[in-house]
Amino acid sequence: MAGQTLIVRPITHSDRAEWARLWDLYLDFYKTSTTDAVRDVYFARLLGDDPQDYNGLLAVLDGKPVGLVHYLFHRHGWKLENVCYLQDLYALPESRGTGVGRALIEAVYARADAAGAPSVYWMTQEDNTTARRLYDRIAQKTDFIKYQRPAG
Repeated sequence: MAGQTLIVRPITHSDRAEWARLWDLYLDFYKTSTTDAVRDVYFARLLGDDPQDYNGLLAVLDGKPVGLVHYLFHRHGWKLENVCYLQDLYALPESRGTGVGRALIEAVYARADAAGAPSVYWMTQEDNTTARRLYDRIAQKTDFIKYQRPAG
């Protein structure tokens, strides 16, 4: 990344097309998709002012959006302060290994600290080895296993 300028900043209304492009690539990575209605509501939530709603940041490298992160503050039954759930994190394949993912996560850490929510957590798939190499350096893996109600 020598000589390149990386900026992590909040998502704005004018980012709609680039955000959608990155988010669709993120969904493709996880072999899923969504509807236009869900995409529209999610983007609106990212820009809303409800403190319990989603927040979004873009990583911009030399003026080009190359990554995104979405996070949410919520209450926790074991803590007095809110916690922060990092829901979505994506960096373009050509930008991986350049510090984009780390910058996005550290930006969420900083916003969580500023909001008085020092606990930040997220999940990933077990076989997401590229991302897990970064996560193992900047976070602590827990022993929890995720369960989910079956579709039906």
